[in-house]
Amino acid sequence: MNRRALAASAAVTALALALTGCVAKSDLAQSIPVSITDDGCAVAAATAPAGAVTFSLENTGSDVNEFEILADDQLRIVGEKENVTPGQAIEFVAQLAPGTYYTACKFQQVGAPVGLAEFTVTGDASAVSADDQALADQAVTEYLAYVRSQAAELLPAVQAFAAAYAAGHDETARSLFAATRVPYERIEPTAEAFGDLDPKIDFREVDAVADGLDWTGFHRIEKDLWPPAAGDLNSDGQDALANWAPSTPEQRQEFADALVADVTQLHDLVTAEDFDVSLDAISNGAIALLDEVAAGKITGEEDWWSGTDLSDFAANVQGAGVAFGAVRALAESKGDDGEALAADIDEQFAALEAALAAYGSLDAGFVDYAELTDADKKTLSDQVNALAEPLSQLTHTVLGVTEPDA
Repeated sequence: MNRRALAASAAVTALALALTGCVAKSDLAQSIPVSITDDGCAVAAATAPAGAVTFSLENTGSDVNEFEILADDQLRIVGEKENVTPGQAIEFVAQLAPGTYYTACKFQQVGAPVGLAEFTVTGDASAVSADDQALADQAVTEYLAYVRSQAAELLPAVQAFAAAYAAGHDETARSLFAATRVPYERIEPTAEAFGDLDPKIDFREVDAVADGLDWTGFHRIEKDLWPPAAGDLNSDGQDALANWAPSTPEQRQEFADALVADVTQLHDLVTAEDFDVSLDAISNGAIALLDEVAAGKITGEEDWWSGTDLSDFAANVQGAGVAFGAVRALAESKGDDGEALAADIDEQFAALEAALAAYGSLDAGFVDYAELTDADKKTLSDQVNALAEPLSQLTHTVLGVTEPDA
C-alpha cells in the first residue's frame, strides 16, 4: 500500500518511459545528491542528460520519507523511491527521456509533495545495442503479460469477496480476504502508478485521514469484518472507535460496489492496448515491493484488523521475484558482475522464502501476525534487508549504470 496523496488518473502510455530509443550507457549516468529533510527536498541539480539518471538520496530527517519524480502535469508519478528511512543514504536510478519533470519528497509518505521543483532532462535519446534491446523487449513483454494475468485474477476474486461482504456473509468474506488481495499485492507498484486508484483500493484508515480522503477499499471493508472492541486502538495509537461505526447494509453495498468499480478500472487500464511499462519500472518495482514489506507488512500495520499481513508479505515477495526474473537475462548479460548479482539475489530470495515458510504458505494460509514474537519479526526483517541490498543494485546493472560506490 502506498500512502501517496490523491492524484489524477494517469494516462498509461505517458507513464511508461520505455527503453526503446533511449540511451542506457554509463557515460551518461548522473549522480545527483538529494537532501531529504522533514520539510524539504533539495535536489542538487535541476537538469540532467537523457538516459539513466542516478539520484543519491540522503534522509537527514526524523521519519521515513519518499522521493518522487513526477511528469510535467505534476500528477503522474514516473519514478519513486519509497521508505527512505532516517539516516539512510541510498541510490535511486530512473530512465528518463528528454522532457520536463518535477521532483518532490513526501514526509512519512503521506500528504502533499514537499519541495516540488522542476527538473529538465535534455539531449537526444540514442539507441542501445540490438542485443540489449532484444532482452529489454523480452523483459517488458514478459512483465506486461504477468501484470495483466494478475489483474485478470484479481477482478473475479474481488467481485466474489465484495458480494459476500455486501450480503452480510461475513464468515465467507473473512475467509476470502487474504487470498483476494494476493494478485493485487503482487503487482502493487503498477497499481500505485495510477495515481488515485491505489488510495481508493488499498489505503489504511490512518493514511486516508492523513491525506484527507474518503476511506474506501479493502481496509475499510476489513474493519467491518473484524470490528474493533471498546479499548482497541488503530495502528497510530488512536481510539479505534473514534469517528468510526460499523457500516450499514447500504454503506456496505456502496463500499463493495466502489471496490469492484476501482479494480475493474485497474483491470481495464492494464489490459488496454496502449498500456506499457518501462524497463526501470520493472527493476525498480522489484525493490519497491520489498519496500512495501518493510514499510507495512513487517510491522503488522497493513492488515491491522485481520492479522493477514504475512499473506501480503508473501505476495509482495513473489511479485518482486517475478520482476527480477523478467530482467534477469539482461542483468546477466552485463558480464561477471551481473551474473554474480543475479546469483546473490537468487540466494537471498530462497532464504527469505524459507523464512516465510516457517509460518505457512499462500495455499495453506499463514499464522495470524499477532502470533509472531519480536524475535520472529527480527528474523524476517533481517532477511528482507539481506535481499534488499543486492536487489537495490539491480536497476544500475540492468541499465548499465556504474554505481557511485563501486
